[in-house]
Amino acid sequence: GTGIAPYRGFVRRLFAEDTPAARVYKGEAWLFLGVANSDALLYDDEFQAAKEKFPDNFRIDYALSREQENKKGGKMYIQDKVEEYADEVFDKLSNGAHIYFCGLKGMMPGITDMLQGVAAEK
Repeated sequence: GTGIAPYRGFVRRLFAEDTPAARVYKGEAWLFLGVANSDALLYDDEFQAAKEKFPDNFRIDYALSREQENKKGGKMYIQDKVEEYADEVFDKLSNGAHIYFCGLKGMMPGITDMLQGVAAEK
């Protein structure tokens, strides 16, 4: 959940507030949120409301490191959750999508390793 505040702002500006961006936005915002436990999901009521109101434009997936396991049986981290959707994520990136990561600096090596590994397979 470290760094979720900017993404909360993005979601609010696109899906909760009457803004010029919200009025013209037709894309898909896909939030991957990683926390230890489901009871640590910050702003989940807001994210679920956006998902319910804009199901074609907002997706959210969780990586719950103490509640879920990755495909290797280890803890579920953001890179593992993104990798589950690798084909779809890379297809979106190939078609002009942007990807942003925010959180503790120590999480980035695992994420970049996963992205490089998936890219090498493609």
